[in-house]
Amino acid sequence: MNLLNISGSPHVHSDESTKKIMWRVNMALIPALLVAIAYFGINALLVSIIAVVSCVLFQWLIEKFILKVPTTICDGSAVVTGLLLAFNVPATPSMMWIVIIGALVAIGIGKMTFGGLGKNPFNPALVGRVFLLISFPVQMTTWPVVDGIFPMHFDLATGATPLAAFKEGSLGSDVTLWDAFLGHIGGSMGEVSALAILIGAAYLCWKKIISWHIPVSFIGTAFIFSAILWLVNPDQYMDPLMTLFTGGIMLGACFMATDMVTSPMAKSGQLIFGVGCGLLTIIIRNWGAYPEGVSFAILLMNSVTPLINRWCKPARFAE
Repeated sequence: MNLLNISGSPHVHSDESTKKIMWRVNMALIPALLVAIAYFGINALLVSIIAVVSCVLFQWLIEKFILKVPTTICDGSAVVTGLLLAFNVPATPSMMWIVIIGALVAIGIGKMTFGGLGKNPFNPALVGRVFLLISFPVQMTTWPVVDGIFPMHFDLATGATPLAAFKEGSLGSDVTLWDAFLGHIGGSMGEVSALAILIGAAYLCWKKIISWHIPVSFIGTAFIFSAILWLVNPDQYMDPLMTLFTGGIMLGACFMATDMVTSPMAKSGQLIFGVGCGLLTIIIRNWGAYPEGVSFAILLMNSVTPLINRWCKPARFAE
């Protein structure tokens, strides 16, 4: 008889539960979701609903009919994956069916293939996002242009994101830091407003769901590295503050790199993880084929998390 049943990581002695933590993460994502709906209208709402429902449905189907284990859809983790997946795609009508494929890949390959929550080595939402970017490059790089507040029509004008425009050497002076900070720019629906993301991150820090180590080291490294490049050649490299407020650095640093399952356990390891994410992001942005590198950077650092955990072991109990 098996008298010892060990669940997946993380293992923490606390009155917290996985369900409570996941639903608090969902609450922290609400400000960014509201901003996305405000700027991109009904498309953002529909893409988010479809992504969340698809992730929950696929997790239930896999657990019930393939793994034949008790369902865990009520713990909120599938909702987190669905929201983060939606945040990583454009709010366009074509994404309303493509995001379903992304949800299947995120849940089926990124999460349930490894046994479910606590056992996946890679962030599931990023697995789905990278799969969609490689499989549907045109749809994934067709960005709606922000035009007013609460647009109610489906067909929005499209244009390049600030990162893509800068990559092509055509970033205009009409894109201001204030616009980037508030989110009045094109891009994936959940990464446009640095302010909304920081509000959610502050809530997670207040509830001690995440610590400052990964976000600060990620954002700080990206800022320092990009500042050095900008000082060397301001005509070729983007302003460091604009670098932080455009693209997915804020969303990735606060909500995806901090995933407690796929990031290091020790604080020193988390600092190394964040520095690696920041360096890889700026390297890919400036010298890679894609204008954005956050997803690839986090997934690459996810792959070395076991090595970081082996090198940076937390203190033993009562030590």
